Amino acid sequence: MGPWKRGHTVKKLLVLALLALGGLLIWRKVQADRAELDLWTEATGSEN
Repeated sequence: MGPWKRGHTVKKLLVLALLALGGLLIWRKVQADRAELDLWTEATGSEN
């Protein structure tokens, strides 16, 4: 039962690592989109 449990733990850690990476990428994309939106709002807002 030892090796199977270790493999299961590794799989769990791998899934957690992938979720963390995915969350980080989504967070960075949201932040970049928000910054771009702020720039766009500032650029178009100053004309009006």
